[in-house]
Amino acid sequence: MVARLVIAAPSSGAGKTTVATGLMAAFAGRGLAVSPHKVGPDYIDPGYHALATGRPGRNLDAYMCGTGLVAPLFAHGARGCDLAVVEGVMGLYDGAAGQGELASTAQVAKLLKAPVVLVVDASSQSRSVAALVHGFASWDPEVRLGGVILNKVATDRHEALLREALEESGVPVMGVLRRAPAVATPSRHLGLVPVAERQAQAVEAVAAQAEQVRRGCDLEALLALARSAPELPDEVWSAEVAESPRTGRRPVVAVAGGAAFTFSYAEHTELLTAAGAEVVTFDPLRDEALPEGTSGLVIGGGFPEVYGEELSANEPLRKAVAALAASGAPVAAECAGLLYLARSLDGRPMCGVLDADARMTERLTLGYRDAVAVSDSVLAAAGTRMRGHEFHRTVIEPGAGPQAAWGLRQPERRVEGFVQDGVHASYVHTHWAGAPEAAVRLVGRCAAVGGPGA
Repeated sequence: MVARLVIAAPSSGAGKTTVATGLMAAFAGRGLAVSPHKVGPDYIDPGYHALATGRPGRNLDAYMCGTGLVAPLFAHGARGCDLAVVEGVMGLYDGAAGQGELASTAQVAKLLKAPVVLVVDASSQSRSVAALVHGFASWDPEVRLGGVILNKVATDRHEALLREALEESGVPVMGVLRRAPAVATPSRHLGLVPVAERQAQAVEAVAAQAEQVRRGCDLEALLALARSAPELPDEVWSAEVAESPRTGRRPVVAVAGGAAFTFSYAEHTELLTAAGAEVVTFDPLRDEALPEGTSGLVIGGGFPEVYGEELSANEPLRKAVAALAASGAPVAAECAGLLYLARSLDGRPMCGVLDADARMTERLTLGYRDAVAVSDSVLAAAGTRMRGHEFHRTVIEPGAGPQAAWGLRQPERRVEGFVQDGVHASYVHTHWAGAPEAAVRLVGRCAAVGGPGA
């Protein structure tokens, strides 16, 4: 059994990431093996969680992976750990639009049978905090609200008023944090700036968050609350679900990384490896050639719009990617990868694999997607249904090729993405733990196409 806590809030912006990351780092600093988790599809927060704990940050997404996989994926990530800290998403009861509690922090907490600690931004209230906490504690009796951490508290007098009010709520105060600029993490158009782009500053920020939490929170009470969680079923997710018989050498699958391509789920690499691939990471900002023997390519999400000039300047790699795609080798690209494969991004030349141009806009596209494969591709057979997520401020024109990747059912019906030869490129992020056959299919195509690594 792994002791566990879910860190939630009434709404976004209350300080969940600061508190969750600070708790992870503070407990890790005490010698505990801490497993970090994030509710929802977000890629950026898990990078800070990994920095705090020294372990991969893992997502728990009930929409993309299904409710039945939440606890097994948690058990997989937390195996051998003393404590797991799960950072929530948005407000405690906010989930997939129009689908009740699905994918909410509350639903994940119930699936994990984990106590919840509510982080409350107390900067503009005093006695009203008790009514707020009472409402969250009583809304769903299956959600166990075990404590409150008050954030952005101004003075000792303010703290006293808050504590006095909360005595009537029956929910204990387990921490009080003052305003502290040193713990802040800079944001931009899609949220926090990823760790990979500010490594030294990120280390300093996580250390400051840990110190703030150590000073302001009752770590013993929080650990006792975490240890009060009951046992979970023994089912543990394993990447072995993607195992398939292979003969000969393992095909090399190159996975884009570095500062421009930071969005990836840890389970993807595990699934590719289990399916028979040798996974090698490369950095499109720095490497002028693909890894030796590359038979397939995975280019995930990130911020190519921030690094457009550098990506464009690396002409040798752009040509290598275009040549690999032209050879018919499998190429799976999501969001940032889609932009990188385009003819241009904000007027700068990209790989030219797709007959399309991309540009930055002010409009945010955000939300879960219920998708059906329109065309046979290296990831899915036509008609395959998968769930995913879109999160970008760019547009690509045209939005779909002659053979589209996905037909989307909501929020509006449309087709999007590109399938051509071995290329599958789309704005839709998917989580392969919920569709391990995607990894099996991709690696199988890599082995069939051959090349030096096959």
